[in-house]
Amino acid sequence: MSATAPRKQPADNVDPRLDQRDYDAVIVVSFGGPEGMDDVLPFLENVTRGRGIPRERLVEVGHHYELFGGVSPINQQNRDLIAALNTELASHNIALPIYFGNRNWDPYLTDTLREMRDAGHSRVLAFFTSAFSSYSGCRQYRENIYVAQNDVGPDAPELLKLRTFYNHPGFIEANADRVRDALAAFPDDRRAGAHIVFTAHSIPTSMADACRYADQLHEASRLVAEAVGAASHSVVYQSRSGSPHVPWLEPDVCDHLQELHDAGTTDVVVSPVGFVSDHIEVLYDLDVEVKNLGAELGMTVVRAGTAGTHPAFVSMIRELIEERLDGSVEKRVVGRFGPNPDVCPNNCCQPGNGKPSPWDAAADES
Repeated sequence: MSATAPRKQPADNVDPRLDQRDYDAVIVVSFGGPEGMDDVLPFLENVTRGRGIPRERLVEVGHHYELFGGVSPINQQNRDLIAALNTELASHNIALPIYFGNRNWDPYLTDTLREMRDAGHSRVLAFFTSAFSSYSGCRQYRENIYVAQNDVGPDAPELLKLRTFYNHPGFIEANADRVRDALAAFPDDRRAGAHIVFTAHSIPTSMADACRYADQLHEASRLVAEAVGAASHSVVYQSRSGSPHVPWLEPDVCDHLQELHDAGTTDVVVSPVGFVSDHIEVLYDLDVEVKNLGAELGMTVVRAGTAGTHPAFVSMIRELIEERLDGSVEKRVVGRFGPNPDVCPNNCCQPGNGKPSPWDAAADES
């Protein structure tokens, strides 16, 4: 690889030099979301570009956003998270500025990388707002970073991803607290018997076969259920898209709610453990569709909050940063699995469609 080529990501056969601890900034990397009705269709076009989704389908999905004024809360929740993390880092004498970059909406990754470069940053720790390993939840983010680095040029900052955190005690504690808050909505005599339904975004089964997404999701759900003393729990999926002929992870949350009703369950807490903050797929799929179905079935359905800016979650991010600043810091985890590696294995979390990602093609050419 030439000396002027843009820096690549870990897992790309490039030495990430983890023995060096000279990081000079942090970036929160997220999905992005519209912040007004004029943003909705352009945002959906960004998300689906290259997938051949008909415009009429985008217009149909856009109607979901109309219920919320075209505003997804994800951007503001990330700003709130960054503000809380700034305070957390300062209280632990960690002097790293925090930037914000999105894959699909303003602030775009390319613009943020250019801003960091102009501010003199060259080696940046990246926190992805995704707790689980999959193509769409991890590798695609790294591809987007690689593309942004190429757009910025050879002096673009190097971004090194913090490890996956689905079994970090801070993530589990934050979600357990949110479930406890939801359980508090039930009368004392019904609380212990409430069934906990953990939900996450569905992905194609071919993609799931190429990663540990489902295993990690089941483990995180088990840990949260254990922490709150749940008598019973289940893991389901939501928000599937694409051709109905392509198999995706199941069961669907609405189908499962019907099954619970048929089995005599009346009280349910829905915990969106697969998401770290609210956005339209949480607000519409759970707060509208699932709650409406629950009401039709005569069930009491309470939706738990996401980790958001829970203090344990914010502290977790700080601990992940400290791990990289000081190699002697313990990598905390709970449960049956150890910590995920700092550097993703080469060829991990493939798309599952039989096609190499553009990142792999670029690596082969270098």
